[in-house]
Amino acid sequence: MRVINFSFSVLIILLLSSCGDDSSPTEPPPPGQTRSYYLGFTPLPHAVNIQALEYVYSKLETDADIISHHLDDGVPWPEALHGDSFHVNIMDDWNGRKNATPATHKTFLSITPIAITRDTIAPYRGETADMPLPSPWDTYTFDHDSVKAAYLNYCRRAIDFFNPDYCCIGIEVNLLIDTDPTLTQWDAYAELHKYVYPRLKTEYPDLPIMLSFTGMDLVKGYTGANHADQMSGFNDIINYTDYFGLSLHTMISVFMADSLPGSVFDNIFALSTKPIAVCETSFPSDTFSLQGGSLFFNGSESKQVDFFDTLFNRCDAVEAEFIINFVLRDYDELWEWLGSPDDINKLWKDTGFYDEDGNPRQVLTPWKEKLALPVN
Repeated sequence: MRVINFSFSVLIILLLSSCGDDSSPTEPPPPGQTRSYYLGFTPLPHAVNIQALEYVYSKLETDADIISHHLDDGVPWPEALHGDSFHVNIMDDWNGRKNATPATHKTFLSITPIAITRDTIAPYRGETADMPLPSPWDTYTFDHDSVKAAYLNYCRRAIDFFNPDYCCIGIEVNLLIDTDPTLTQWDAYAELHKYVYPRLKTEYPDLPIMLSFTGMDLVKGYTGANHADQMSGFNDIINYTDYFGLSLHTMISVFMADSLPGSVFDNIFALSTKPIAVCETSFPSDTFSLQGGSLFFNGSESKQVDFFDTLFNRCDAVEAEFIINFVLRDYDELWEWLGSPDDINKLWKDTGFYDEDGNPRQVLTPWKEKLALPVN
């Protein structure tokens, strides 16, 4: 997800415990019905205050059985290379996340060496997120020996700290192909990944390690991506991931916020025989526009329900591993705090399962019906 990151480590370390369950009891599952996949969210709060963070973790307790820790705001490159301590703000963030994660939930950890703009190496993470790269790191490419060594060390330290059940070490990697038609960045990134992945698999043989791809870019005609280049890159790297991890924000495609035929997911899932993991997804429950009204998205609560009904159906068919809806509650307040930007940050504002006032969206009903089923 390419929304602007903001650091909420100061908030997360104040979180002492999750709030109590204020939802209605879940009905017992119908006899004989199961699901293959876990269901979850990221702990992205809808506002910049401790109450919002407490709220999201309390809902994660009752509305999910997997939590996605999505660390997409830079890498402490020099410290990772030399084995130095990470900045206290990084560790406060990590400790806050780990301590607030429900003990009964699976953990999905996502880290990446790629900037959130998906066009270059990730920035520096130190006192704050997304800091400029210090010298000489600002001259390094993905395939530089120091970058390869540092990122491998960073992955090790993150895995050892969070002890995740699943780990993604590259987020939406095929967007590098879109942002650099020369494929120079992609080739360098692929070398980095092919260095890191086998070493991690040797050290953590039982941990599923994956990449995520923007699924809509992988099928010809769904977006403006160069299909030949996408397939070349995909085929180059798909054997270096345990799962076929997908970012499925279908509104960033020719479909906008229209209803989707099930074949959209079928065409994407069919590209690999590896287990499917929906690392992040979304669908807007309301109408909105971008860029001064030049782009209009005709979302609705009923379309959001249809989207997830279709996704559940197709994920049942392929026995997917998990589904992460990125946003739990609509973040109108956070968006206003950012200055109400009329840009990509607006795309996910109304994709939560609770509206901006905390009222449940219609989609929460089928979601919790699925959640009530045992995982087979």
